[in-house]
Amino acid sequence: MNLHEYQTKNLFRKYDIPTTKGKLLTHPSQLDDILRRLGGDRWVIKAQVHAGGRGKAGGVVVAESKQEANEEVRRLLGSKLVTHQTTKEGQPINSIYIEQPCDVEKQIYIAFMVDRTTQRIMIITSSEGGVEIEEVAQKHPEKILRNAINPVVGIMPAQCRQICDDLGLDKTLSAQMIDLMQKMYKMFVKNDLSLIEVNPLVVSKQGRLLCLDGKASVDNSALYRQPKINEIRDETQENARELKAEKLDLNYVSLDGNIACMVNGAGLAMATMDLIKAHGANPANFLDVGGSVNEKRVIEAFEIILSDEKVNGILVNIFGGIVRCDVIASGIIEAAKKMDLNVPIVVRLEGTNAKEGLELIRESSVSVYEEADLDKAAQKIIELTKGTN
Repeated sequence: MNLHEYQTKNLFRKYDIPTTKGKLLTHPSQLDDILRRLGGDRWVIKAQVHAGGRGKAGGVVVAESKQEANEEVRRLLGSKLVTHQTTKEGQPINSIYIEQPCDVEKQIYIAFMVDRTTQRIMIITSSEGGVEIEEVAQKHPEKILRNAINPVVGIMPAQCRQICDDLGLDKTLSAQMIDLMQKMYKMFVKNDLSLIEVNPLVVSKQGRLLCLDGKASVDNSALYRQPKINEIRDETQENARELKAEKLDLNYVSLDGNIACMVNGAGLAMATMDLIKAHGANPANFLDVGGSVNEKRVIEAFEIILSDEKVNGILVNIFGGIVRCDVIASGIIEAAKKMDLNVPIVVRLEGTNAKEGLELIRESSVSVYEEADLDKAAQKIIELTKGTN
């Protein structure tokens, strides 16, 4: 689960992590009061969406007057922001964060993230923070520093001092940075986060470290332990199909292709997607229906699959172990009756009650293509959808 910038900064304040002063706007009528309370004669207008690259996409602008602030708020609020991290449809802007500008002397990049290779929390830093950080990572990877935190002892002052030395910070800034990193680590662990990213962490002309931006993600598997964070979840920023699947306890990820997959088991699902790709086509989704699937869940899975307008073919690949293939077959038949399926379906059933499942499909009026071999099944669905994606 991702947090908006303003939500992340609220967490920063809870842990006394230095950040900028700002106010949230959800309606243009709030603007005059917000500008009055913030003071000054220049303001930064920031679209609140779950995506990076906002600045380059026009989602972060400096308003030099109240009139300009009003124009930018009305331009952004209610529109969709398209960045290099969003789909072509973009993300809806339902709120705007307004803050005073900061006199920046230097920009630093800092992030805490779960590194699955080392199975540790990793601190990633760079002295080259700012909007070009991705280019820095590509062209000058040596400027991206990584430091793993020992889970037994946690973040240590000596480790923090070494990071400060590597960033070239003086004694005064190092003291601030050490304090900031220790507080961020505490925030990371206490809130079951999987990511904290600050880009940029700025050194102001007054010699203070400030989190000018903030991004945080919570481990979805730990949300039951974070009820207050779960309450501020912004579902408008999430893929509607993925959200529905999550509520139905289905493992679904939307992709850009046209061939939908319904599979049991994550490994088999990945193999099925790879096979579709290897034969020159693109999967429309990752969908693992799990081991406790029943007829109702099969129907629900089909409803989610077919709500994607890009889908013009479905490959069902079930290897029955705990899952009974005849149950899957019954679900396919019921889904076809209920939803008037008008896209080709290729079914591969192997394992427990596969024979019975195929018999059910053959005896029904459902138009389904059977293939015992997975490679041939992938080729068949690609052939049936060729020229229609």
